[in-house]
Amino acid sequence: MQDSLFDPQSGPSAWHTAHCDGGSRGNPGPAGFGAVIQDPQGQVVARLSQFLGRQTNNVAEYSGLLAVLDWALLNGIRRLRVLSDSELMVRQMEGRYKVSSPTLRPLWEKARRRAAQLEQFDLRHTLREGNQEADLLANEAMDEGMAKNPSKPASQSTTPSGSSASRESGRLPRPGFIPGVVKDGVVRFLEESLPEGTYVQVIPERENRS
Repeated sequence: MQDSLFDPQSGPSAWHTAHCDGGSRGNPGPAGFGAVIQDPQGQVVARLSQFLGRQTNNVAEYSGLLAVLDWALLNGIRRLRVLSDSELMVRQMEGRYKVSSPTLRPLWEKARRRAAQLEQFDLRHTLREGNQEADLLANEAMDEGMAKNPSKPASQSTTPSGSSASRESGRLPRPGFIPGVVKDGVVRFLEESLPEGTYVQVIPERENRS
C-alpha cells in the first residue's frame, strides 16, 4: 500500500524538484552533502551544501534530505519532489525498509515530520548519473571542509539562481538561527522544542530575502 506521505501519481505542475546527495570518505569519514533545487519551470533556485565532519554515508544522505525539506518549508513550498541515489534512504522513507540503526532513526523521524508538513511530497530513487550536480556539491563541501578542519562541520551554504555571490556568502543556518514558519499568525518551529531561555526574533519574509 502506498504511504500517505507520497503522491507519485500527481503531475509535475507547481512542483519544486530537488536532487540531493551525500557521501563519506571512509564511511565513517569526512562527509558532506549537496543539493540542487529547481522551481516548477526548471530554473535552479538554490544550491545547498555542507561539510558534516566525520559521519557515515547514510547520515550524509539524510542530512541532505533534511536540508532540502527545511529549505522548502522556510520558503513556503507546498509540493516537493526529491530525487536521491540512496536506495536505502528512499525505501526507509517509503516504509519499505526498517530503520534499525539508532543513529539513523532520529534523522528518519525528523525527515518524516518535515515531509508531513508539506501538502504533497514525493521521494524517488535515481541512478548516480542523474544526480551529478548534487554529487559535485557534496564533494566540494568535503574538499573545503577537509582543507579547513576535517573534524568540525562547516556552515551550510546556499546560492540562489542568478546570484553572483559565492556559496560562502549565503550561509544558512546562521548561528542562533532556528528554522520555522508562520501559519495563520502562529510561529511554528521546525524543531519540536526550543532550549530554555531562548530569545526569539521573527524576521518578516521580505526582510529575510533582502
